[in-house]
Amino acid sequence: MRARGPSRLAWERFKRDRAAAASVAVLLLIAAFAALAPLWEHLTGHPYHATFPGTGLEASGQPRGPGGEFPLGADQLGRDVLVRAAYGARISLAVGLSAALLAAVAGTLAGMLAGLAGGALDTLLSRLIDLTLALPYLLVAVLLSTTFQITSARAGITMTILVVAFFSVAAFARVIRGQVLALRRQEFVEAARLLGASRARIMVAEILPNLTAQVTVLTALLIPAAIVFEATLSFLGAGVPPPMPSWGSMLGEGGDVFQTAWWLLAVPGALLLLTTLSFTMIGDAVRDALDPRGGPAARGR
Repeated sequence: MRARGPSRLAWERFKRDRAAAASVAVLLLIAAFAALAPLWEHLTGHPYHATFPGTGLEASGQPRGPGGEFPLGADQLGRDVLVRAAYGARISLAVGLSAALLAAVAGTLAGMLAGLAGGALDTLLSRLIDLTLALPYLLVAVLLSTTFQITSARAGITMTILVVAFFSVAAFARVIRGQVLALRRQEFVEAARLLGASRARIMVAEILPNLTAQVTVLTALLIPAAIVFEATLSFLGAGVPPPMPSWGSMLGEGGDVFQTAWWLLAVPGALLLLTTLSFTMIGDAVRDALDPRGGPAARGR
């Protein structure tokens, strides 16, 4: 018989989780919806930034609801909600995934340096982490947006990714530092140190492989937080500048007329809810799969 390794056992536990399988299916559908944004634009003939007041607005000036020409309705400027939601999915997914991965790399490096080095470096990095966590991130993001006067979509996306990643690094690094403090007292680390291994080799060859599970779970749980962070910034006008759509900016624009145009909040709100909920459930399933005992969440589910 062929022995099964930890990775295969984790994969088998993950596959048995029905909630995770449903979440993966939902995310694949949302990713396909975002990838086909140019197709929706071509089929409808409505660019995401174009206004159609003649057909997108009622005679009274109210947005036209879901129908033939506008499958998901139009907004208060006569723009197609379907096309804007598809392009907004691109922005939200790209910002969330990029910011989460960037924060994972920087947070892992900072946490490993602080936990393994100790002394003055550990104190300095720990105080920087505490300072970052104490900053009002929304206020800082709004100040950065107004100070640099970001007008292009590319610059706005880059700034949003950097801001979301910067304020996500601190919490990530704090968790990794605690794990490293526990690992550096283990016998295999002491043995490598006695054999003359350098600090860099201990960090890469001994500590990092034992952090794979924690880093994977934290990254999976950080993605929905980053997506919500980006939506909050765009909702406040400090994220991606118009006319480039984002789920957060669509929610902010539809807040004034939601009583008569419910689809302006329902469409981006439902997409945002499904995306963040799916990523969160996948993160929980990854945590349970990497737990050799099966995990409390798996037993409870």
